Amino acid sequence: MHRSYLFAPGHHAKLLRRVFEAGADAVILDLEDAVPPDAKQRARAMVADVLADQPAWVRINTVRTDLAAADLDAVAGLAAGIRIPKAESPDDVAWVADRAPGVPLICAIESARGLLAAAEIAAVPGVRHLSMGGVDLRKDLRTGDGNLPTLYARSHLVAASRAAGLAPPVDSVYPRLDDDPGLRRHAEFARSLGFFGMSAIHPRQLGTIHDVFTPSAEELAWAHAVLDAFAAAGGNAVRLPDGEFVDLPVAGRAQRLLELAGRGPEEYVFG
Repeated sequence: MHRSYLFAPGHHAKLLRRVFEAGADAVILDLEDAVPPDAKQRARAMVADVLADQPAWVRINTVRTDLAAADLDAVAGLAAGIRIPKAESPDDVAWVADRAPGVPLICAIESARGLLAAAEIAAVPGVRHLSMGGVDLRKDLRTGDGNLPTLYARSHLVAASRAAGLAPPVDSVYPRLDDDPGLRRHAEFARSLGFFGMSAIHPRQLGTIHDVFTPSAEELAWAHAVLDAFAAAGGNAVRLPDGEFVDLPVAGRAQRLLELAGRGPEEYVFG
């Protein structure tokens, strides 16, 4: 899974070249909010040219519009995936899936309607992740800044993703470029709730995002110790030397941690 998704506006020639050199795990080329109305057609053509040589996701315009239909006509056969903005219903997702068959989808939840429909949206075939569009969601819910007002929304997306058998949801951008401590708090809060990965609006945010969403050496050592002890006990409950009690759910959490790090050993299979 990707730790970072870096946005680049589809009409900006210099950024379309540089974004792939910034070090993000994945790139999202934007045809929506970052592109002014008079540049939409040019952006589609530029993004399609880039996709011929570079793998990237594409954020299209609002579903069921002529703009979104033209976006999909231009890029659906080239994009690594489509990010659907402001998804509010399974029908919104199906509208895109019908025009981009077989293309992975990220559904951005950016409104109260979308939040309440998250479980149904997550269940549509082709959806890879839910993602929280925090700026728009805060506006629609009329909440304040900070992590606490998003607690319910984030936890709801985690539960909806898990119930649908999806990978963890992707967190929102952090809009303040010169606030690394705030970015870290934002990312750590999201990861603690079950998110994995985060969108970024500038390369300078990538180092912090990658640090937060990369399991630490201490976490990996714990996971290996848990799984080694559990395997040695034949899958029975066991106590570690430090007194921690390990049973099947704990072993499963340790295995999941290794999978997130890309190090899930095949010999550990506990369900």
